[in-house]
Amino acid sequence: MKLFTAIDRYIFRLVLMPMCAVFVIAVSLFFVDKMLRLFEFVSTEGGPISVVFRMLANLLPEYATLAIPLGLLLGVLLAFRKLATTSELDVMRAVGLSYTRLLRVPFMMAIGLAGLNLLIVGYVQPMSRYYYEQLEFELRSGALGASIKVGEFNTLKDRMSLRIEKSRDDGRELLGIFARVNETDGEVLSISARKGRFLALRENPDTVILRLTDGQIVQSPKGLSPRVLSFSQHDLPIDLPALEKFRKRGGREREYVLPELLSIGWAKNTSEKDRTVAFASLNYRMAEVVMILMLPLLALALAVPPKRSTSSLGVFVSVVMVVAYHKVNEYGQSVAELGRIDPALALWGPFAVFAAIIAWMYWTIAYIPGGQPIGALERVAGTTGKWLTKLIDRRVAGRRAGERGK
Repeated sequence: MKLFTAIDRYIFRLVLMPMCAVFVIAVSLFFVDKMLRLFEFVSTEGGPISVVFRMLANLLPEYATLAIPLGLLLGVLLAFRKLATTSELDVMRAVGLSYTRLLRVPFMMAIGLAGLNLLIVGYVQPMSRYYYEQLEFELRSGALGASIKVGEFNTLKDRMSLRIEKSRDDGRELLGIFARVNETDGEVLSISARKGRFLALRENPDTVILRLTDGQIVQSPKGLSPRVLSFSQHDLPIDLPALEKFRKRGGREREYVLPELLSIGWAKNTSEKDRTVAFASLNYRMAEVVMILMLPLLALALAVPPKRSTSSLGVFVSVVMVVAYHKVNEYGQSVAELGRIDPALALWGPFAVFAAIIAWMYWTIAYIPGGQPIGALERVAGTTGKWLTKLIDRRVAGRRAGERGK
């Protein structure tokens, strides 16, 4: 007996394309929303644009944890909806194929995606989140290129003010430079130059050279008249501000990988608060992963519309249910971290309720003749749609009658 028949391969092709499309669309929507805010943040902090894409890459695992279940759910749902609306599903049922048999391939895909999601939430996402916050920290207080803002006065070491009009070639070429330096003996130097560039010193990494071209220096010694000097090239040493080192990974529970969460939760010297936070994070991640195994049942239950109906209400209901479950889990984790409820109850309680609803919906569609899990919603939606159509028709007719009267 073959493991995969022609029908299995057919269902696999039907599921794969919409699943991949939904995954790409979902991640793209998340990226677009975040990208606009990151561009604004990076431009405000004066960092290079390439940092935006590095930060987005570190956010991809976090977005994938929600996009993967959505992609699987809608992929299976749209595949079986196509089979149902084209009467292919009736033919398959007539030749003795049960719903459970038809879900063989979707369940295999669900197991594979659950393993992938476990790898992401257990190992990849904690590391990527840490690197994201490290990039954010470096933008706020990091390298000179990210701390000198074009068009603004920048204070360095409390003894130098520097302003740059324009920047080209990713900050390598600077135009319209003005600097004011307070020397230790009270002398003040006011320097202006047409252009310049930064040069690093190998022997002293804490100091860089600002090589200025075509400018003037106004020397104002303490108690003496100022002097004006012109130059074609002048090297101005700049002491870099001391950079604060970023914290080590593990300052927050979402930065721990699964073995670290287990070790924290079971360690004898761990405080009760840290143990509660660790178990809340662990249960949240596992509840999100295990729920993927229930999605093929939910998708099939919502994919088959009533006879002589092409309603797409099941697609809407499926998305609402998955997103609502995700938000309930986030709330449950927050409450459990505060110690108000046991982490296992806060995370696995909603899972049990959600799984029971899915099991009832699948049992209704698969084993009750003529059963329709969302039949009541279908009837309400159909009645509401007819009422709105009549209301719109009446208003249009009234508007046309008024125009004729004029």
